[in-house]
Amino acid sequence: MSDPMMDKFKSVFFAVCISAVCSLAILYVSTGLKERQDKNLMTDKHKNILKAAGLVLADQTYPADRIETIYQKNIKTCYIDNTGQIFKEASKDNDRLQLYFQVKDEDIESYIIPIDTKGLWGQILGYLALEKDGSTIAGFTVYHHSETPGLGGEIERSWFQKEFVGKKIVNRENQFVSIAIAKGKAPKDLSDNYVDGISGATLTGKFLTSGLKEILKEYEPVSVKFRTGGIGKIHPQNRNAEDGK
Repeated sequence: MSDPMMDKFKSVFFAVCISAVCSLAILYVSTGLKERQDKNLMTDKHKNILKAAGLVLADQTYPADRIETIYQKNIKTCYIDNTGQIFKEASKDNDRLQLYFQVKDEDIESYIIPIDTKGLWGQILGYLALEKDGSTIAGFTVYHHSETPGLGGEIERSWFQKEFVGKKIVNRENQFVSIAIAKGKAPKDLSDNYVDGISGATLTGKFLTSGLKEILKEYEPVSVKFRTGGIGKIHPQNRNAEDGK
């Protein structure tokens, strides 16, 4: 005759073992998924930086290893302070801005600025690339937003982002004015500094215009150095130090 207490103990012990095994399995799977998710996020980030720099096509699919190969060959990360001085690492006080250089050998072809600004319904994240003249936009991408699909959400579309290429962040007197999204068609007399707006998305354009101006103003010290020829190369030893042309 079986002992009821022993049977109860066995049942509880079995349940505890099953729970422990299931918990460990879930932990293992979630850890593995997180690593994969983090890797995918990093690849997506690198792809968008490359898109802004014009090194990959916006509407074409690339294997992750291909993205990483192109990125490692062409993009170098650095940081700048409020004077435009370039550093290899972030500061302990976290008062330096991150910046990406597109390089060919030792020559800087363009520089890419991270975009993190408010939209109508949430944050807009992307990258804006400027040519080495410090004035001309080379590319623009948006990889995260919460704007309304079919309206403000069109900021993620290639047709809208291509509007930025060739536009200027300075006026005809070479003064900083940023880049703006017009309400409708860009005014002809200011066409260098405006892109056409999105129909039905005036507020998204207004938020993005304001955010871009604030961010580009923060990076203006390094843009001035590019405009005046103060930056042209990076030392091959550390891929970071500022040098003249």
